[in-house]
This record gives sequence, C-alpha cells and structure tokens, in this order.
Amino acid sequence: MLFVVSTPIGNPDDISARALKVLGDVDLIACEDTRRTGRLLAAYGLKKPLLSYFEHNEERRTPELIERITRGERIALVTDAGTPSISDPGFRLVRAALSAGIRVTAIPGPTAAIAALSISGLPTNRFAFEGFLPAKAEARRKSLDSLASEPRTMIFFEAARRLAATLGEMASALGSSRNAAVVREVTKTWEETIRGTLGELARRFHENPVLGEITIVIEGAPDSAASAGVRAASITVDSLLEEGLSLKQASAIVSKLTGRSRRQVYQEAVKSRDAREQSGC
Repeated sequence: MLFVVSTPIGNPDDISARALKVLGDVDLIACEDTRRTGRLLAAYGLKKPLLSYFEHNEERRTPELIERITRGERIALVTDAGTPSISDPGFRLVRAALSAGIRVTAIPGPTAAIAALSISGLPTNRFAFEGFLPAKAEARRKSLDSLASEPRTMIFFEAARRLAATLGEMASALGSSRNAAVVREVTKTWEETIRGTLGELARRFHENPVLGEITIVIEGAPDSAASAGVRAASITVDSLLEEGLSLKQASAIVSKLTGRSRRQVYQEAVKSRDAREQSGC
C-alpha cells in the first residue's frame, strides 16, 4: 500500500494522530528532504528508513518505489510541508501505483491553499487552484489572460521576492479593482492576511516587501449579469472611437468603467476590429 501523508505547513501541532501512526507503522518513507522529515520524526520519537523523492529524481525513483511496494512493503509519501502532489512531488508516484494495481490511500491534513481560502473573506463555494504561475514572462501573461473571465475564486502560490511584481501582473490582466487577499506564513507565528484590491496590494508590497510563504487568493470574474455588461464594452469602445479617441484612450476609459484590465479591453477591441475588417464590414 502507498500512503499519501500530509504534514504540517508551519505549526508542528497540526500533524494528525493518524499521520503519526502511519509514519510509525510503514516500512519506508519517501520524502522531499530527508533531513527535514528526519527532524519531524525525531520530534515524535519515530525512526524510519528514509528515501529522498523530490522534483529532480522522482521520475527515476518512481519505478524503484513501485517495485518495493509490489514486494510487500508499506510506503508513506511526504513532502516538506502540506499535502503531497499539491504543487509538490507525488503525482507521478500515485499514478504509477494506481496503474500497477496498488492501493493508494490519503492521510489528509494541512494544505496552504485551503487554509488561505478559508480566511480570505472571498467566496469559498467554488474555487480553482492554480498553484505557481509559469516562470517565463510570456507564459505567465498568457496564463493570467486566460483567467480573466474565470468566475471561481482563484488560489495561487508565489515566492515572496516576486510578490509585488506578480500582483502587478495580476492587476493588469484581471483588473486592478479585483478583490484579493495575500496570506503570509499561514499557521506560523507571524501569520497575517492582507486584503484589498489587486492594485492596492501591488502598491503596498512594492513599497513594503515581505518574507515568508505566500498564498494569493483572488475573487472570480463578475457573475453572468455583470458579464453581459462587460460584453457590451466593445460597443462602448466603438462609440468612443467614433468620437475621435484613439484605441488606447478608449480602452483606458472602458477599463475604468467596467473594472476590467486595460490590456484585455484593448486586445478584445483589436480582435473585434480585425474580425470586421476580414468580413468586409
């Protein structure tokens, strides 16, 4: 059997009694960092064989672990913090185990995404976990642009050193008036949640950089009724163009009126114009 075991994301008291029992019973623990997991086990008087399993060796280590399980070993998978396979190693091993007919069971526990969502003050009935955005600028821009009309609350992870820049990119793509929450160091001593619009948060963290683990929670796009008004924005752009404004100026005005990002309004207006030109209208 393969046990997918959640471990604390900050506060060591968050480990469950069931997690400790499983970690004490298994034959081997596959972990992201053997030293960190070793310290966690030592704190509870446990000592087990550890095998490193992280981003750069998981493809190579997966067959070895599957073979050991098929020989009868009980193996637990843990990461440095939180739930394995959630923006952490684990997916490859779980998929391989299921393909091999191995039973996989979850030992649930802390995860920063859900913890941050629960205290964000934003809608929790529907949400989308996006994890870390792509590292390359163009891929990040495309990813954010694709989420501009996402109606569900969105959850992101980000490194503290990139927080201000990322919030600025989010404000540009999703709209500076979009409500959001930055949850820092959740469950730890210096936990704090800062709420505001994306524009406000981008300015705040540009002026006052922070350290620590960061989760960003952003409200979804407007509901269907509001979206109907947003779809009419292109008509407003056309009207402003007829009054002699440039496309850039018209897009800026519509952006302020609708709360949408200037870039998105501009891009949609360009697409609309190109479509009319191609159709001969």
